[in-house]
Amino acid sequence: MLAQLIALDWGTTSLRAYKIAAGGQVLAQRSLSFGIMQLPKTPRVINGRECADGFELAFDEACGDWLDAQPGLPVIACGMVGSAQGWREASYRDTPANVADLGKSLQTVHSLRGVDVHIVPGVIQRSALPNVMRGEETQVLGVLQNLPVEAGNDLLIGLPGSHSKWVEVADGCITRFDTFMTGEVFAVLSEHSILGRTQQHSTTFDAEAFDRGVQVALSAEGEIGVLSTLFSARSLGLTGELSATAQPDYLSGLLIGHELTALAAVQRRRRNSTDLPSIILIGNAQLCARYSRALDTCGFARVTLAEQATERGLWQLALAAGLIDSSSR
Repeated sequence: MLAQLIALDWGTTSLRAYKIAAGGQVLAQRSLSFGIMQLPKTPRVINGRECADGFELAFDEACGDWLDAQPGLPVIACGMVGSAQGWREASYRDTPANVADLGKSLQTVHSLRGVDVHIVPGVIQRSALPNVMRGEETQVLGVLQNLPVEAGNDLLIGLPGSHSKWVEVADGCITRFDTFMTGEVFAVLSEHSILGRTQQHSTTFDAEAFDRGVQVALSAEGEIGVLSTLFSARSLGLTGELSATAQPDYLSGLLIGHELTALAAVQRRRRNSTDLPSIILIGNAQLCARYSRALDTCGFARVTLAEQATERGLWQLALAAGLIDSSSR
């Protein structure tokens, strides 16, 4: 089967490439550690020319052989590759944002291979505290394309990660979103604070310690806020109530619990209702499993996991941009 599109999910630390056939079927995929902050540096010849540009080198490594086999394939990319530090800046589009709007706003880089790389813009929510995303918008739109329009009107899409996003949608559009720096804060606390001094990381998930952290965030003691309860990750170790191997999962549960407690409160206020919306999670399976566990504890009972959201989103954006024929749906 011949490919119709090359799609790139190009972030800060990684580059994922997909070769996609008609109907959005993924024929091949590969993952490289060439995010925009760690591009290759060893020069080599590309298309008969000596090249030392990191973006060109990473692009050639990711899909050069695919383009050799099918030189005319269109290429689309999302993520931090479109940031100010990326290959070509693709300015943010305002909320509400949908596939049609983003598909008409792609920025183009003409590569050394002679192929145009079309870069998806991020999305900005302008307010007293502005919010931005790059890459997540593509994943969200990929999920929305497979949902009935009415289903999206009582739905919250979660993208756990270093900077977790919680995205509100309506009528097929991204309308509003919140960002929690939970993953990055966990890493910083574990690696650069006194909390990490007594931690011992394990390959085995300590569900009991994680659940305890979530419950603390939900408890009366948790009402004082995360800046206070964080210290319990140390004090419970000092009093012998948390082993060194249990402390990382306790800290993870505590931070995620505070994130979801705040999320539940703001969702109830915005909706003027005690009911919480359905949740679709997108992301790493192990991390999503942690969030799904904590979401259930926090009262979000209807949680599902989306698959292939990035690939589907890039396919839909390429269709909207006219990079591939609409008959290839």
